[in-house]
Amino acid sequence: MTRRQPRGPRLPAWTATLTWKAAVFITVMCCALAAMLGALVHVSVTNQTVGQARERALVRLKDVTERYEAGDRLGPGAGVDPAGLPESLRDLAVSGQRATMVAAHESRPTMWAAGPADGGRAIAVQVDYAQGARTIDGLDRAILGSSALAIGATLLVGAFAVTRVTRRLHQTAQVARKISAGDLDARVNDPHSGPSAQGTPRHQDEVAAVAGALDTMASSLQGKLLSEQRFTADVAHELRTPLTGLHAAAELLPPGRPTELVRDRVAALRTLTEDLLEISRLDAKSERVDLDAHRLAPLAERVVRSSGPGTELVVVRDVCVETDRRRLERVLGNLVANALKHGREPVVVTVDGPVVTVRDHGDGYPDYLVEHGPQRFRTEGTTKGHGLGLTIALGQTRVLGARLTFANAPGGGALATLRLPYEEPPEADSDGAEDAP
Repeated sequence: MTRRQPRGPRLPAWTATLTWKAAVFITVMCCALAAMLGALVHVSVTNQTVGQARERALVRLKDVTERYEAGDRLGPGAGVDPAGLPESLRDLAVSGQRATMVAAHESRPTMWAAGPADGGRAIAVQVDYAQGARTIDGLDRAILGSSALAIGATLLVGAFAVTRVTRRLHQTAQVARKISAGDLDARVNDPHSGPSAQGTPRHQDEVAAVAGALDTMASSLQGKLLSEQRFTADVAHELRTPLTGLHAAAELLPPGRPTELVRDRVAALRTLTEDLLEISRLDAKSERVDLDAHRLAPLAERVVRSSGPGTELVVVRDVCVETDRRRLERVLGNLVANALKHGREPVVVTVDGPVVTVRDHGDGYPDYLVEHGPQRFRTEGTTKGHGLGLTIALGQTRVLGARLTFANAPGGGALATLRLPYEEPPEADSDGAEDAP
């Protein structure tokens, strides 16, 4: 049995934004650049300051050595094996070398210079290095201050520039979501895309190119969909006239099996034509709802009763909703008819508050329908397709402001779930009256 490794703390969602990533990148790069330049300046100035102090110390050591050899007084800050001389520097001097070293002497930075003397001793001088140390410390503080100021200014300018880009990207993404939701009139209209005021081609950045491509795609998609909608509506309208005549002619045929087949096919064609007209109205968004208060249980009962045997109604909790009765019955009727046609009995319609489910006990919905929703006249292999019933049900659901989802029940069978908009009524007090606002 494998054990899952515990996950570390997850970063907040806002850290995934481009603005935050750009800010972190700019900050890291500025810090790295400031550290590199600061280190170069620090090393350069430190070497120069130490070099000057070393040169003064060696010049004085030479002078003190000449005095020592001549037997003169060495003067202040010089002596043979003086107190405070670093041991490592004394060892170098005793070995016959002249060397310098910066060390603290009496709590003050001091530049030491030492050379060999007779008797295995070392002659040394000390030069005050406090001014050089203060110069380096002041330089370091100036580097830190200027680096922080430069990082802050660069971060502000970079954040402003990145925010302008991300704002345009957010606008483009918002328009893309509107188009996905069905608003084909949505456009980005980025001012940086398209020709300039003089009509000459404009040099576009990448965001403007994406925005322009999205607008072009939306216009092309809108044109194709409008053409398809007009074609569907025109075909349906043109079919109504000959179908009406065909239906009248079928009624004049003598009774018999061939007549029943003709009438059945004519009725199917009339139903298909009406469905196509309804689809065209839904696509054109010309449908208007007639809202009124209705209780769901009686409404669902009428649908179940009209669907014939093989359908059951289960009422868990009945509520009163504001909806369009005709459209809601159309949605439930299509769901039940699809379940009876493509599933197996019993078909169970369950009312649980504002949620109505329709479940059959067949093989369930195909995967494409569960993932992407119903598609017109879609078929899977040699099986019969789902026609327009579920597509109309989904379209009418959107007109009602409700939500319709499709899934497969755990125990088998197709499960359609309709969630209607609903607000709980205010609770009544002990006398049965509603609470006063």
